[in-house]
Order: sequence, then C-alpha cells, then structure tokens
Amino acid sequence: MTKPIDQIKWNELSCGAIVTEKGNARSYKTGSWRSSRPVVDKGLCIKCAVCWIFCPEGCIYQTEEGYYTANLDYCKGCGICPRECPVGCIAMIDEEE
Repeated sequence: MTKPIDQIKWNELSCGAIVTEKGNARSYKTGSWRSSRPVVDKGLCIKCAVCWIFCPEGCIYQTEEGYYTANLDYCKGCGICPRECPVGCIAMIDEEE
C-alpha cells in the first residue's frame, strides 16, 4: 500500500515527482525568466494555431480577432512557436526592446 503524498519524505520520492499543491500552476508567473519574447506579425499570420499546438507551456491564446499571441506572464521565451510557424509570422524579440 502506498503512503499519501503528505506522508512521504523527500528522500522517498520517485525520480520526477512534483511536490506541490495541485492546480496551483497559474500562481507561478514564470515569464520573468525569459530573455526574449514572441511577437506576431498580424499581416502575415494565417490564424492556423500551429503555435498554440506546439507551445510547451500552453500560454498561447486566441485573441478576439482570431490571432494567436502568448500570455507573457507565463511565456518562457523558448522560441518553439517561431520555429513551428509555417508562414514565419512570429519573431523572437529581445526582452529589453
């Protein structure tokens, strides 16, 4: 029989275990980690949602106009969205710009 998570000691955890309260990911604003951010050129965007599909953080959302953009509170600037964009409408811009 396995122990409840709150009764397991840190050195008894399996590799890859996450010790946190479930459902609290939104409370961690991870966007401050990035050094560059994605910017969408709406003139080139075909609203295909490929960026949304490939975003590992799930921080891309569709605007009211149908374009896709990243929620910068959670985007870590990994650069996957511009690599996957079939029309090249996403550019990574230095955070300081």
